[in-house]
Amino acid sequence: MSVIGSVHSVESLGTLDGPGLRYVVFLQGCSLRCRYCHNPDTWNEKGGKPTVSEDLVKEILGYRNFITKGGVTISGGEPLKQPDFVLDVITRLKKEGLHTALDTAGSVPLTLSKPVLDAADLILLDIKSLDDRMCFSLTGMSNAHTLSTLAYCQSIGKKVWIRHVLVPGWTLDEHLLRDLARFLTAFSCIEQIELLPYHRMGQYKWEQLKLHYSFKDVSEPDARQLAMARSVFEEEGLKVLMTSLGEEKESKVG
Repeated sequence: MSVIGSVHSVESLGTLDGPGLRYVVFLQGCSLRCRYCHNPDTWNEKGGKPTVSEDLVKEILGYRNFITKGGVTISGGEPLKQPDFVLDVITRLKKEGLHTALDTAGSVPLTLSKPVLDAADLILLDIKSLDDRMCFSLTGMSNAHTLSTLAYCQSIGKKVWIRHVLVPGWTLDEHLLRDLARFLTAFSCIEQIELLPYHRMGQYKWEQLKLHYSFKDVSEPDARQLAMARSVFEEEGLKVLMTSLGEEKESKVG
C-alpha cells in the first residue's frame, strides 16, 4: 500500500548529497529552527506537495539510466518527520536495486527513526554542534536525538557521513572543532566528514517569509579559517570533504 507524503522539491541530477549522481527528494517539515537555514519555507509540514510514494518512485525510475551508479537521497527539511513515507519510498527503491541515502539531522526520537535508519544504505547526519547549549541556541533543540542517532548507526554498522556547518563566531572555533573531531574518532561507522562553510544565500527567503534573520551580520569564513577546520579533523585521522562556497546550493544547509 502506498503512503502519502509532503514533498517540497526535487533535484533530478544532484552531485552533493551522497556518492555519485543522485536523484534528491526534499521533503516538507522540520523540527529545527536553524538560524542559518537556507530553506525556512520547508519548516511548515503543510507547505509541500502531497505525493504518493508509488508515484514518486515511478518518477525516480525514469532517471534510472543516469543514477544507476549513484542513487537516491531523501532530504528535507527533516525527512524523519515523515518516517512512514520515507520508509516506503526507500523500500521500493531498494527493490529496484538503487542505492538510498538519508540526509537528516536525526532530530526525532529513535522510536520513530529506527526502521528508516535500518533500511537506508547511507546516513548523511548533520551534527549542528556537539555543545548542547550551543546546539539549542542555533536550532531551538537539544542535540540528544542526533547523538542517539549516531550511536544507533554505530550499533548496527550503518555507514555514516557526518555533515557540520562552519559558522564564524559559533561552530567555527578550534577548541569546539577539536572536541568534535576527537568525539567522532570513536565511531567506526563514519566514513567521512563533510565541512560546509556558512553563507547567506538563503537570507532572501527569510525576508520573503517576514522572518528575522539573526545571522545577517555573521561573516562567511575565509580560506584561513577553512584550512584550520580541515586540519583539525585530518589531524585526528578523519577523512574530510570540504564543500566550497561556489559548489554550495541553497538546498544544502538547514
